[in-house]
Amino acid sequence: MFLATAGPSVAAVVAAPSALSGGANVIAVGVLLAEFGMFRQALLRDQVRLYAAQSALLSALAVVVAATRHLPELYLLAGLSFALKAIIVPVVMRRLLRGIGAIGGDPRWSDIAGSHALSVASTVLIAIAVAAFGFFTVAALGLATPVLPVTALSVSVAVVLVAFVLMIVRRDVISQAIGFLSLENGVSLTALVVAAGLPLILEIAFLFDLLVAAVVFGLLIRVHHGRAESMSTADLTSLRG
Repeated sequence: MFLATAGPSVAAVVAAPSALSGGANVIAVGVLLAEFGMFRQALLRDQVRLYAAQSALLSALAVVVAATRHLPELYLLAGLSFALKAIIVPVVMRRLLRGIGAIGGDPRWSDIAGSHALSVASTVLIAIAVAAFGFFTVAALGLATPVLPVTALSVSVAVVLVAFVLMIVRRDVISQAIGFLSLENGVSLTALVVAAGLPLILEIAFLFDLLVAAVVFGLLIRVHHGRAESMSTADLTSLRG
């Protein structure tokens, strides 16, 4: 005698990600990879190029969000963000580097990034650990909603934390400025994912704040180089009390 038992079949249906979720996740990972790439660059102009690429990805995300959530004002924001972050700020940074190199007598001298507080391998490992902490911390919050790309939100927090690491470990003022600007990119990524429906005037105000920050960093870089005759900030530790 054979005893046949039949249990209820369980079918697991996994819904395909939406266009917004898939696009946001891919672009967010690209932004994070560009942030990690800045740790590997020894030339300042390459860091500026990575920042420009990172900013272009954010503009693409704004277009994706505008198309999927039917927010036409984000197209204007995408255009303004691309013009300012991907074109104007990188061009100003490169001209600033060339100008400082001309003052120093060797245009190539100002293009070398300052020394690291740690080795490149140690810095990358720390950045990976910090990124993982930010990613899994947001994932542990249990945010589950069909209109919020949770993965992209987790990656955006990781971008902000990794940008902090870049600002801390690099000992030249240009790299620290790029770290601050890329930190702002991480905040912009979070805003696009969480609150894309903010009024356009607020989004433009954020871009204006970025422009002011770029001008302040430009003045800071020139003053620092004029007094220290170097882009390195290592000697500033002597000012501690």
